Amino acid sequence: MLTYVPVIDRKRFAGTLPARFIDEGPKHMGSEESVRRTLRRPRRELRADDPVSAPAIIGTAPALRGGAAILSGAGLAGSALRIDDPPIEDGGPLESELAIPGLGLPEDVQFHVLSFEGPDPYARIGGLETRVAGICEALVGAGHDTHLWFVGDAALPGHEQRDGLQLHRWCQWLSRYHPNGVYDGQESKVPDYAASLPPVLLYEQLLPHLRRNGSAVILAEEWQTADAVLHLDHLLRIEGARDRVRILWNANNVFGFERIDWPRLRQAAALTTVSRYMKQSMRNEGVEAISIPNGLSADAYQPPDRAAVAQLRRAFAGRAAMTKMARWDPDKSWLGTVEIIAALRDMGERPLLIARGGREAYGTQVLAEMRAAGLRIVDRGYRSADPRGLAQALSNIGNADVVQLVTHVDPGSRRALFRASDVVLANSAHEPFGLVGLEAMAVGGVACTGCSGEDYAMPGRNALVLQTNDPSEFIGLYRQLQADQVYEAALRRAGRSTARHFAWPEVLRTNLVPRLALPPSARPLSVD
Repeated sequence: MLTYVPVIDRKRFAGTLPARFIDEGPKHMGSEESVRRTLRRPRRELRADDPVSAPAIIGTAPALRGGAAILSGAGLAGSALRIDDPPIEDGGPLESELAIPGLGLPEDVQFHVLSFEGPDPYARIGGLETRVAGICEALVGAGHDTHLWFVGDAALPGHEQRDGLQLHRWCQWLSRYHPNGVYDGQESKVPDYAASLPPVLLYEQLLPHLRRNGSAVILAEEWQTADAVLHLDHLLRIEGARDRVRILWNANNVFGFERIDWPRLRQAAALTTVSRYMKQSMRNEGVEAISIPNGLSADAYQPPDRAAVAQLRRAFAGRAAMTKMARWDPDKSWLGTVEIIAALRDMGERPLLIARGGREAYGTQVLAEMRAAGLRIVDRGYRSADPRGLAQALSNIGNADVVQLVTHVDPGSRRALFRASDVVLANSAHEPFGLVGLEAMAVGGVACTGCSGEDYAMPGRNALVLQTNDPSEFIGLYRQLQADQVYEAALRRAGRSTARHFAWPEVLRTNLVPRLALPPSARPLSVD
């Protein structure tokens, strides 16, 4: 009988993994006994008379009407009505728009999401956590038994139920030795995740569910989970239950592509990605992937705080207010943004850039380029974690050209800032999808994107789209926007209308569910 042996490069991991790990295999802190118990459990091939088919996945229900409320009403309280304002409606998005029951799937379909990132601050790094949280929220909201398997904080329980979502924290014994976030020590965590997680997932979750005549879907994210997918696929085949479980593996970026055994992964799972741009990138690896876009969670459509928006606009009066939130990374076109702000200043436009980067070392270079261009930089932070705290922090900034936000910007503050800004710069040179631009559009902001993975952006219709590195291209588009308030109003409204179609329930219903064709229903798996 075939056995799965995780591929551990002894030379690469020498010095980073204990010798006993390489020789004997990893142990999962908090679930060590579970791993031992499941690995000791006798395995058998199902007999010829054992049924292995699963419940049918019925056709999709009618598409959602949209992801947010159709807005109406007056302009901002406390400020003059601007023609460019898609009015804010009290009470947030309509429940009937965002939470239509069900995804067109039988209730007994169980979902397991595999991801390094998760809801713990330790595991919450960037866009992947946002994506995973949105998917899980939509699945739980539709009534499905949903489990998230992620690299969790060592100080928290190995298993926890939170708002209907089953959280499984993995690699905790390694997280204890690598306290600086989920990717700290990932060279040790990846083989641990691949070796120890699939047996527990199969024997403690999947097989009991399949024996009750259920079916299951695995949604795995990024290169770090690829070996776990291969292991799980192998174990399912040993148990004769592979056709009862649908496995999808998703690429959010090109990171780690050189580490993936593409021929084996292609046989083990259906491969997906987040945009047509990424689909083309994966073709360079000889892989044909299905494009399933990212989505937005329900809170992305909540109307921004009226008073905070008004206060921000008063602070930005007479300025060309631009906001950019992205990692300090060359792909995010930070240096191109510096050129844009410097060019606007030289033209007398009095630009103001509100910048929020990450912890990356590249930020030092970007700030040095800003100073070399003669831009005046001030740092601002706030502790209240609410939009009015942000508005207060951005008051009285004097003649600064750049405000660097040095504290976390909470979702409510992001919405207010995106709405109050003249333009949200999401102008990346390489962007697999571009969630920031879509978030700006969802609250009636003006998004300026690059020309890569932002499939939602239609140049001049719902967003500004840059196709070159020449700052004069942006200046021309911005001047047209400022000269025609009717055009600006139409752009903002069209952006918000587009964003409604990217609510996670609608994305899953219209893009994911049609890919989940499972065999028709029959008797459940027999019990040993």
